Amino acid sequence: MFLGIDKFKERPVYLQIRDQIVAGIASGELQPQDRLPSVRTLASDLGVNLHTVNRAYAVLRDEGFVVMRGRQGALVADVPGPGPVAEPTSAQARKASALVGRLATEWRASGGDQEAFVRLVTEAAQAAFTRGGKTS
Repeated sequence: MFLGIDKFKERPVYLQIRDQIVAGIASGELQPQDRLPSVRTLASDLGVNLHTVNRAYAVLRDEGFVVMRGRQGALVADVPGPGPVAEPTSAQARKASALVGRLATEWRASGGDQEAFVRLVTEAAQAAFTRGGKTS
């Protein structure tokens, strides 16, 4: 999996790394138990500080996307496959609801209407599920 960062984006570098790894998991490019590059290797490849990659991996671990296994390093966590059994946990559902709620509030505050917002969210969700998490 190729990771690239843009140091001029507003989004912090560690979150850019996190987002790309999550997209790789969503697309199936990264499978459960796949080993991620070591912190040192990825930091060197991307030209960033070790602590930046360490922070990205810590966020991924805390969110349940990655497990840390001592000398084995960071591995993609086991996740249920698609289907009716793959319901998100209540914590994941609360987080998703809060994120969508915040986006809806910002959309409304900027003069957007509900119908346009729902259409945009629906299109983004369809893109995420049909193209493996790669939304624009």
